Amino acid sequence: MATKSAGGVTDRTMYQPYEGSGPEPIGFLLIPGFSMMAFFSAVEPLRVANRLAGRPLFSWHAFSGDGEPVEASNGMRLMVEGPVAALKGVPTLFTVAGFEPQVAATKRLLGTLRTLAREGLTLGALDTGVHLLAKAHLVDHVRVTMHWEAVSGFQEEFPEIEVSDELFEVAPGRITCAGGTAALDMMLDMIGAKHGADLAVAVSEQFIHDRIRDRRAHQRMELSSRLGVTNSRILKIVDVMERNLEAPIGNDELAAVAGVSSRQLERLFRLHLTTTPSAYYMRLRLERARQLLRQTDMSVVDIAMAAGFSSASCLSRAYRARFGRPPRQDRHELPAGMGGQVDQASPAGPPRASTRMRESNSSRST
Repeated sequence: MATKSAGGVTDRTMYQPYEGSGPEPIGFLLIPGFSMMAFFSAVEPLRVANRLAGRPLFSWHAFSGDGEPVEASNGMRLMVEGPVAALKGVPTLFTVAGFEPQVAATKRLLGTLRTLAREGLTLGALDTGVHLLAKAHLVDHVRVTMHWEAVSGFQEEFPEIEVSDELFEVAPGRITCAGGTAALDMMLDMIGAKHGADLAVAVSEQFIHDRIRDRRAHQRMELSSRLGVTNSRILKIVDVMERNLEAPIGNDELAAVAGVSSRQLERLFRLHLTTTPSAYYMRLRLERARQLLRQTDMSVVDIAMAAGFSSASCLSRAYRARFGRPPRQDRHELPAGMGGQVDQASPAGPPRASTRMRESNSSRST
């Protein structure tokens, strides 16, 4: 068998050392609608590490805000050991969330998280769990990461917090992870830092995981793979579009970016993406608006500005033409933790906010 790299294992000093007797306890605070994929991707490496080591290195413990069972976004309910406020002897706690984590951000829960932080616990977050840490002001000066689809809404609410697009971020006392299978890489990194790279590689092999991704790896696949396009000019233009949704750039300027004429720009988009530059750009902006609508409590006026529309009425007309209903109705009819079907016409991949039932009816891994 070929030797497999353990990736760039994080400096072991970045993870809090465990000085207790017996296996190291790892806690998980499950938020209603949490990502089952992220949770199991974090727990299973611990189980396998115990088996391969021949002794219990880790134990894992699930908690909820009120001590009651918690329903994941796929509809399954998990039993927990009790309320997180009663947590004792667990040095690390990951908050695991999914869609609409803000619903669980009660004063009581945020107060509990602040208390645990004062007691010296390492606080982590999987998927959108970092939203609760941010609401509790526990990551004010920490670079964090989360699932890429939730970033735009998070940045609107917490513009002062630096967000990366890496798989996971490790800082003293704080660990954040994008969720999905990135939780597997994060735990492998922790196992490697605490118990050696050889064990991390062996655990990875058990999951048919061909390489341990470094934390600096990016979440999303390359733009060319997402679009199925290799034309460098198209890729450059789309990248510029994605980076300029709040203040859209005109066709002439986009053409200049790629070094082509406006007419050539139109031909390139029709040839490679079967649409026009303006129509493609509009779809990107409307997807951003839909994400903000379903992930935040921003007003429609503010969302319109963030998506590059001059007014709420302009957004509403374009939104209705695209999605078949006005923004306010779309938000009103969205049950907590649920949502509509994947918008197959989305040019940049299905948005997290518009696919809140994806874990139960589609292929998304988180």
